[in-house]
Amino acid sequence: MTRADWDALQDRLAARAVAYGAQHSTEIRRRLAGAGMSAGDVAGVADLQAIPVLAKDDLPAMQAAGPPFGGMLAVATGSLTRIYRSPGPINDPQGAGDDFWRFATALRAAGFRAGDVVLNSFSYHLTPGGLMLDGGLRAVGCAVIPGGVAATTAQIEAARAAGATGYTGTPQFLLTLLERAQESGGPLGFERALVTGAPLTSSLRARLQDGFGVDVYQAYGTADTGLLGYECAEKDGWHVAPEVVVEVLVPGDDRPAADGEAGQVVVTSPNEAYPLVRFGTGDLSAWKRAPRPGGRPGPRLAGFLGRVGEGVKVKGMFVHPRELAAALGSDSAVARYQAVVTADGARDVFTVQVEAAPGAVVDKTALTARIREAVKIGPFVEVVEPGAIPDDARPLVDAREHLAADST
Repeated sequence: MTRADWDALQDRLAARAVAYGAQHSTEIRRRLAGAGMSAGDVAGVADLQAIPVLAKDDLPAMQAAGPPFGGMLAVATGSLTRIYRSPGPINDPQGAGDDFWRFATALRAAGFRAGDVVLNSFSYHLTPGGLMLDGGLRAVGCAVIPGGVAATTAQIEAARAAGATGYTGTPQFLLTLLERAQESGGPLGFERALVTGAPLTSSLRARLQDGFGVDVYQAYGTADTGLLGYECAEKDGWHVAPEVVVEVLVPGDDRPAADGEAGQVVVTSPNEAYPLVRFGTGDLSAWKRAPRPGGRPGPRLAGFLGRVGEGVKVKGMFVHPRELAAALGSDSAVARYQAVVTADGARDVFTVQVEAAPGAVVDKTALTARIREAVKIGPFVEVVEPGAIPDDARPLVDAREHLAADST
């Protein structure tokens, strides 16, 4: 596909998404009217620039005001296959089709084939990650072990018993499985992996591939948009999925980013159940358009370069300050708190520091359980001395050094 072919495809998708969304989505109609536009005004990607971007961080308030999907759903709620509740909180729909999120494309590019036995370690409970990959794997013809959030030992034993040769999940948990299996004297038979949900640094990829012989590929997508990008054999950036329009816009003025310039990934999708027009994911990336000999044609994203919004991804799940506030803000025993995300090698560490109110005693066990329930991540709760947390401290800090150049 030439650049002209790709641009023409993107123009057709943009026009189709706006036309369909204007007919079926009250949210898209509202935004078009606010911009003084009609669906007929959009003939291609360039025309999208007159439409304001909808930020993902706005979804919780929109959905609360107009449950369950804030006017974004294009079909009857009862016709959906499943309804999920992601951190935010955000309700996510699953429409009809065996591979609703279109992950089969990324899996095939990573070498997964019919008959492969694959351990899928994403959660199958309430959040959509597990079934996003499960649907793609079954579309390819793989047999799936639904590892989900089961204990590490149980997943190792299940993978060994079934002779699994493939893995889907976060790269950090893949490393944990491989190391634990090695320690127990029986290495796993994983030959390839498709990882997503957390940054894959070059050092971690080298450790997985050179140290354990697993051919690791990366994919990028969200519950709202489905698959957005995936690696081919060259492993030099994420090829944009052919079913969506992707813009990279510089935060602040939303102008199109130049090649190599960081910007927010903004998606337009003609999905029949959940059409999107200029949906801001909050993720930062950049364009890589230089062709790669032997690789797939088409533009590529440079990988994950950080976040625009307030959410921070930890162990494959987004954590939001408002969820921490819901769990901690009403606790009379807590005077101040701050959550800090750090890294222990390739593993994310989620620590919540709290100062006790005068004369109060913090129940760490109860607080740990409440935070885990709110954000779906188990924290390390640390009680610190009074004054250790400044009055103007941000409630959530990402102190990891894994972004930018070392992300792909």
